Amino acid sequence: MSRRFQVTFDAHDPRTLSTFWREALGYVHPGPPGVELPEGADPLAVWDEFLAKLGVPEEERNTRSALEDPEGQGPRVFFQQVPEGKTAKNRVHLDVRAAPGLEGEERMAALEAACERLVARGGKRLRRFEPEPPMSAGWIVMADPEGNEFCLD
Repeated sequence: MSRRFQVTFDAHDPRTLSTFWREALGYVHPGPPGVELPEGADPLAVWDEFLAKLGVPEEERNTRSALEDPEGQGPRVFFQQVPEGKTAKNRVHLDVRAAPGLEGEERMAALEAACERLVARGGKRLRRFEPEPPMSAGWIVMADPEGNEFCLD
């Protein structure tokens, strides 16, 4: 029997990091428990209102954030605030499927477009690996705003 899982990121700024990954993955911020999000509402603003009503001090409202797959297929992604920064290379990283079904120059152009979009949102391009058929279709290594490495492939 398989198990569902959640991917958790330690973060300095959970809100900013979750917003970056929302764009990278096409995920959404869920609303607070028991609160139905109005059409077009900003989930993070709704969370701020929810936490304020609970009496959570403003300085404690960015200690965690989460993302969910809007189609319910992928794992939940959770961001938790920690005091220390990232100190070494990731031992585990995400491969973001940014060019499914594409090959050659068309694939690399799609990866470059995704890379540019994420750089504009605070990501950093680290290295491009060219296609080497039949073993590699090519990919781009990036880092999120807090330095966590991931691949666009």
